[in-house]
Amino acid sequence: HHVVFVARKACVLISQNNQGEIMQQEIRFATFNVCNLAPPGMKYYERMEPYTRAEYDAKTTWLAQQLDRMDADVIGFQEIFSQDALKDVLAKTRLYRDAHHVGFDPDQKAERLTPSVALVSRLPLVGPAQAIADLPPELHTTLPGDGRPVVRFTRPVLHARVRLADRLMAHVFVLHLKSKRPDYLHGEHEDDYRDHGIATLRSLVRRGTESLGVRLLLADMLHGNRVPAVVMGDFNDVITATTTELLMGGGQHKRESYDERLFDAYRIQRRAPRGREVAFTDIHDGRYQTIDHILVSEEFNPESRFAIGEVEEVLYFNDHVAQDLPYATDHGQVLARVRLRGEGR
Repeated sequence: HHVVFVARKACVLISQNNQGEIMQQEIRFATFNVCNLAPPGMKYYERMEPYTRAEYDAKTTWLAQQLDRMDADVIGFQEIFSQDALKDVLAKTRLYRDAHHVGFDPDQKAERLTPSVALVSRLPLVGPAQAIADLPPELHTTLPGDGRPVVRFTRPVLHARVRLADRLMAHVFVLHLKSKRPDYLHGEHEDDYRDHGIATLRSLVRRGTESLGVRLLLADMLHGNRVPAVVMGDFNDVITATTTELLMGGGQHKRESYDERLFDAYRIQRRAPRGREVAFTDIHDGRYQTIDHILVSEEFNPESRFAIGEVEEVLYFNDHVAQDLPYATDHGQVLARVRLRGEGR
């Protein structure tokens, strides 16, 4: 019973399962760091000039075109200083004018303005989304040379439940972990190697703490049930980094412990993975690297006996990164095509 449903030029394969329920066979997840999306005139960082109206129009137009090009069903965004600005982007698209959009503006009263994340979905959401700002209590810590306690994520993690099919829901988390940028205290100097080293270590400790914080949140949610989870965003580190592995639940290699683990969509895709020379999302000091990831639970890993779908292919949209276009983003986008298995659902 296959029919092709065409909506605004987006081709989506639809099928009927054994119970006669209609379900979309392929779900496309994407992560998109937009690079400082703020309205014109807003001072978002001390050393950055606000956007002019013309710059803002060029940026929102480019972002809208890139969204339509990707044609994903569920998208996680990072570096959003204004959810209204993201609404302006969606209004310029062909495919997302009617999509669900959830996100929370940064805390204007915060000591330092930090951007937030957002989620846009063409699929229905189940219940309200949640911004998780607080780290689990057992992870409260202090940073080297800094007596102030760390009790919150640098940027709150967004959790939403997305309905993939009639009786199939997925947990979707959008995150933006602490960057590698050194975290200097007042009076420290970047040209002093001790200050630089300790400031870099602070960022590492914070990123590791945040990674483990997400892992603990997930473990409670994934344990003992078959609800799939997708975690995506800017991890600010490569997939093999200890911080990323903390979040994935690395180190548990027994098959029966798949339950609470996450898997790199790039590694488990059915199509032969593209080489890392084209599968990158960031260029730093001339090095091509992938710091934006889509992770999935075992329900989308074909090696699991509980798989209800599989990652068909992972695509990277990164032609613009090396071009250094003023209105584009400095990150590549990642898109994972997940094919659902129709039987018994």
